[in-house]
Amino acid sequence: MSTDKVTTTPSWTEAERLAALHAYDVLDTGAEAAFDDLAALAARICDAPTALVSLVAEDRQWFKARVGLETAETGRDVSFCSHAILGDSVMVVADTQLDPVFRDNALVTGPPHVRFYAGAPLVTAEGLPLGTLCVLDTDPRPEGLTAFQTNALEVLARQVMNLLELRRALKARDESEQTTRRALAASEYVGAWDWDVVSDRIVADERFCEMYGVDPVAGRAGAPLEAFTRALHPDDADRVKAEIDATLESGNLYVSEYRLTVPGRPLRWVIVRGQVYRDRDGTPNRFPGVVVDITDRKAREAELADAVTALARSEARFRAIADSLPQMVWSTRSDGFHDYYNARWYEFTGMEPGSTDGEAWNGMFHAEDQARAWGLWRHSLETGEPYEIEYRLRRHDGVYRWTLGRAMPIRDESGQIVRWFGSCTDIDDLKRMDQAKELLSQELSHRIKNIFAVVSALVALSARQFPEARAFAASLRTRINALARAHEFVRPHTDTSRPTVGTMTLHAFLQSLFQAYADGTGAARIHIVGDDATFDDQAATSVALLFHELATNAAKYGALSLDGGHVDLVTRAAGDRFILTWTEHGGPPVNGVPGRAGFGSSLATLSVEGQLGGRLERDWAADGLRMTVDLPATALSRRRAAQNVASAT
Repeated sequence: MSTDKVTTTPSWTEAERLAALHAYDVLDTGAEAAFDDLAALAARICDAPTALVSLVAEDRQWFKARVGLETAETGRDVSFCSHAILGDSVMVVADTQLDPVFRDNALVTGPPHVRFYAGAPLVTAEGLPLGTLCVLDTDPRPEGLTAFQTNALEVLARQVMNLLELRRALKARDESEQTTRRALAASEYVGAWDWDVVSDRIVADERFCEMYGVDPVAGRAGAPLEAFTRALHPDDADRVKAEIDATLESGNLYVSEYRLTVPGRPLRWVIVRGQVYRDRDGTPNRFPGVVVDITDRKAREAELADAVTALARSEARFRAIADSLPQMVWSTRSDGFHDYYNARWYEFTGMEPGSTDGEAWNGMFHAEDQARAWGLWRHSLETGEPYEIEYRLRRHDGVYRWTLGRAMPIRDESGQIVRWFGSCTDIDDLKRMDQAKELLSQELSHRIKNIFAVVSALVALSARQFPEARAFAASLRTRINALARAHEFVRPHTDTSRPTVGTMTLHAFLQSLFQAYADGTGAARIHIVGDDATFDDQAATSVALLFHELATNAAKYGALSLDGGHVDLVTRAAGDRFILTWTEHGGPPVNGVPGRAGFGSSLATLSVEGQLGGRLERDWAADGLRMTVDLPATALSRRRAAQNVASAT
C-alpha cells in the first residue's frame, strides 16, 4: 500500500500520453457492461461506495464507468487521477482533509465530499497512462487499503486495459471488414470466392458469378469448380487448371491472369489471387480469393504499346528525314541541354556521336564568336524568343566556315516550352559571294561616276563649240550632276558599303541635293523641316529629279532668283501617307498659272505620279509657287514596305 503521492518526473510526455488516449477512440462513448462490471467489482472488493473508470483528457477527466456517482466528468484541475497517473502503483490518500494537496479541492470541500481516494493507473503496453481505476469514500480511512484490496485493484486495472485493447481491436476489425465489404460492393470490377476443396463447392458473390457466367443463386448456394472453369478461354484453360493443381500441392499464393469467354458477352481479362488453407494433416480444405476485371487495363496497355510503336516509327522517320537534309539539325531539352544531332552535324564537325551533347557545342565555334553565341542562346532560353546567329563553325579539317544558326521552341497545350529544334546552315559560300558582289558594286559605282563625269564634260565641250546651246547645256549638266549626287543612294548597298552614304533618310538625301543652292556664305536657302522618313534606292532617282527641277526653276524664275528669297520644304507623316509641301517666299510676283507646261513640269508630274504612285498639286499664289506632293508612306523605302507587310501578317 502506498500513501505517498508521486513526485518523480515521468518518462513520457503529455503529448505522447494524449495521443495514445485518443488512439483508443473511447472518450464520450456509451456505457458498456464489461466496464461497468469491473467498476462494481472494484467497489465491492474495496468496500467503497464509489468506483470509477476515469480517463484523463486534456482539460477534464471523463468516466467510462461509474458506480455511486451521477456526474459523467469533472474538470482536470480538481482531478485526483491526474496525480495518480504520474506513478507506477496505486496512489492512496487516506484522509483528504489532512492532505496539503487535496484539502482545498472542490470535490473535498463540496459534493461529493471525497475523504478517501485510491487509484490504480491504466497503463498501455508502451508505458503510457490513460487514467485510473479508482475507488472513493466519504469517510476517511486511516488504515488505507489492505494488501488484498490493493492487489485486486491493480489486477482489475489491468483487466480494464485488456478491455480497452480488445475494444480497439474489435473496432479495427469491424472497420476493416466493413471497408472490404463496401469496396467489393462498390466495385463492378472485383469479385470474391471461397472454394471448399473437400466438397468441391465454390461459394461466390454476385460479381464473381457474373464474370464467369454462373447463376448468382447457384453461386451463393455453392457450385462445383467445373461450373466456373467453363468460362476459361480455350487457349488459357489447360494452363489455369495446371496452376490450380500446382497451388493445391505447394500451398503457395495463387496469382494468375487469363481470359474469360461467356456466350453473348465480350471477352474479359481478369487477374486472380487466392490462398490455399490446409487442415492439421496438411490436406487442402479451403481456397478463398478474389478476381479483378482488368479488361480496361489490358486495353490501355495495348493502346500504349501501339502508341510506343507509332512513336518509334515516327522517331525513325524523323531521323531519316533529318539525316537526309543538307543542313545540320539539332534538338535540346526545355532547359537547353543538347541531346540530339543529325548525321550531317557529325559529318561536318568530325566529332564522335555524343561528344557535343550538353554544352560542348560551344567549343566548336570560333573563339571570337563563343561568348556572343552563348549569350544569345541563354537569352532565348530565358525569354522563349527564337534563336538566330551567324558564327564561324569548325569543320572536320580545322577550317572555320560561316554558319547560320537558328532554333525555335516547341510548346505544349499550356504554352510551356518542351523542346527546342534548331539547324545550322553553311553560309560561307554566300558570305564570299556577298563580298564579291560588294567589290563588283563598288567597281560599278566607280565606273558610273566616271560616266557621269565624262557625259558632263562632253556637254560642256559641246557648249563651247555651239555657243547658242550653252543655256541648254548648263541646265543639262546640272541635272546630270544631281543624278550623280543621288547615285550613291540609288545603287544597292551592303552592310559594309551603306555607311559610306551617310544616314539613309529623306532629309539627308535632300540636304545633299540642295547644297548647290546655298547662298554666298554657305547657308541653306531651302529649309527642310518636319518628319523624316526611311529612304532607299526605290525612290532616289524620282525624288532627285523632282526636287532638282523645283530648285532649278526657283533659281531661274522663283524665290531663289532674288537675294533674300528662300524655300520652305515641310515633310509630314500622316498615317499611311507622306506629305511634302514646297513653298517659295521672297521671289518675283507670280502672275497666275504659266501659259504652258515646260519639260521640268512634265518631269515632276512623271516622277510623282508615274514613278512614286502619288498625287501632285500646284498653287500659283501671288507670293510664289506652293506645291504639295502626296505619296504612299511606303513609296520612299522598299524596306519599310516589307516591314509593313510582315507586321500585317
